[in-house]
Order: sequence, then structure tokens, then C-alpha cells
Amino acid sequence: MYRKISAIVISTFIALGILAFMLLRVRDDLVIALEHVVWGYLLLATVVCIAAWLLRGLRYKVILSGVGVSCGLLFSTGCIFVSQTANLIVPARLGDLVRVFILKHEYGSSISQGISSLVVERVFDIVMVALLGAVSLLFVFNVPDWFYIVILLPLALGAAFFVFLIFSGRLVSGNRYVRILLSILDQIRAVSLSLPSVTSISLQSIVIWILDIVVCLFVAMMFQQTIPIAVIVLAIVIGNLVKAIPLTPGGVGTYELAVALTFTVAGVDPAVATLIAVIDHLLKNLVTLGGGIVSIYFFGDWVIDTIRSAFRKEMYGGGGAGD
Repeated sequence: MYRKISAIVISTFIALGILAFMLLRVRDDLVIALEHVVWGYLLLATVVCIAAWLLRGLRYKVILSGVGVSCGLLFSTGCIFVSQTANLIVPARLGDLVRVFILKHEYGSSISQGISSLVVERVFDIVMVALLGAVSLLFVFNVPDWFYIVILLPLALGAAFFVFLIFSGRLVSGNRYVRILLSILDQIRAVSLSLPSVTSISLQSIVIWILDIVVCLFVAMMFQQTIPIAVIVLAIVIGNLVKAIPLTPGGVGTYELAVALTFTVAGVDPAVATLIAVIDHLLKNLVTLGGGIVSIYFFGDWVIDTIRSAFRKEMYGGGGAGD
């Protein structure tokens, strides 16, 4: 039990510690930067952020359709909102499992269908954002060597995953658990290797990440900073790929550090780089939280029990909701 509690406490303190270190290091310059804020760009960033969420919902609707679950746009968007809101609280991205339970509760889908939809979404997210990062490296010079590793490794793993999917269709087994795994792979393959699905999901993923980049661009403009778009692309890519490693709830702290570091490497003032990184992630998390609250009201109070169950399981190793 204490090990579970420690995992939550330590990950939370890591996030808070990173943020505190970043802000205290440039505290004298923060006040000056805040005096020149253009608040209209914050409104534009918020609108774009909401639009990106709706597109995420549309993409998830396509993915769910591919694994045999037919639903509406509001449901698919709300489903993501709730799971991502849970991820802001629960470490190790356990909030993603909430989505599986919502699908089962509302549509009677199987656990394998829920897991398959999550895997497809995550794989396309990581591969497409890494692809954008690879393109940005053609225009941003003198970056640290580890940037190349962070970007090229997901592309290599993504390619290996798709090759594995192609050949996994030949696998058979009499073992019950292996059959479940093969069933999940069959569903993932049905979505990921279908040309219409791949085209649709890939294009939507790229647009989603472009909108995410535009949010950061507006935040930079909010502080009257003119930063080359390739640098902003690279910062968002590095931030999200680092954030994909679930060291802290919602990637808080690690994302800001990676984004600010990228901007600083490109010559942006450390104080401004820190402000852009912190406000960018704060805005995105507040939109997530707001959408999550609305979505929980949309689905019903039982979702709270599911989130609480995931939190209890992480802390105490307990059972599901209602145990």
C-alpha cells in the first residue's frame, strides 16, 4: 500500500518541483514579461484548443467505428475528455482505462474493443507528432543530439509496430489469454491496415497536432514573441514525446521543461520560454478539465466512481468501482 501511495506522492512532487524550479529560476524576468501580455491571443488560443478537442473526438469516432462501436461525436469527444481529465489526477496514464469502462457501460463493448481503440489512437498520435518533428528538424539547426533520438525512435518503433501487425495475422494459439491478445491485434489491424481508415486517421492526427502547435503560437504572440514556426513545431513535438513517458500525472512539469528547453536552445529568452511553456500547458489542461467536468455531467455520476476506483487501485491495489 505504501509503495502505491509513494508512487502518487513522488510523481506529484516531481511535477511541482520541476515547475517551481523553472519559475523561481527566472522569477525576476517574469514580472516584466507579464506586463506586456496581449490577452486577445489567449482567447484565440482557447478557441483553437477547443476545436482541436472536437477533431480528436471525430478521429476517435472513426477509430471506434473501425473496431465495431458506432457512436456519436459528442460521446466520442466526451469519452476522451473524461479519460484525459482522469490522467491529470492518476499517474501512469491509468485514466485511459476509464474510457474502456465508459464504452462498456454505454455501448456494451468488450474490453478488447476499448483497449484496441486506445492503442490505435496512441500509436497514430505518437507517430504523427514524431513525423512533424522530423520535418521541423530540416529547418532548425544546432539542436542537441538527443532531440534526434527522441523523434526518430518513435518513428522506428511505429514502423516496427505496423510490420508486426502485418505478420501477426498469421499467428494462432490455443491459450485463452494469447487468443485474447490476438483478438485485440485483429481489431487494431482492421483499423490500422485499412487504407481508408489509415488515410482518415493520419490526416486528422496531423491536423490535430497542427492545431496544438497553433495554440502555442498564439500563446507566444500573447507575450509579443515572434518565434519561427519550425521552432514551435519542434518544441511541441519534444514536449509531447517526453510527456508520453508517464513520470508525472498529465505530464505536468516534464512537458513544460521540455518545451522551455527547446525554445531556449533556439535562442528565446529563458523567462519568456518558461512562461510560454507553462501557459501553453496550463491552458490545454484547463480546457481538458472543463471538458471533463461537462462530460462527466453528460455521462452521469457513475463515471466519478470509475475514476475514484482507478485512483484507489493505484494507491491501494483495490478493486473496481462499487467494491
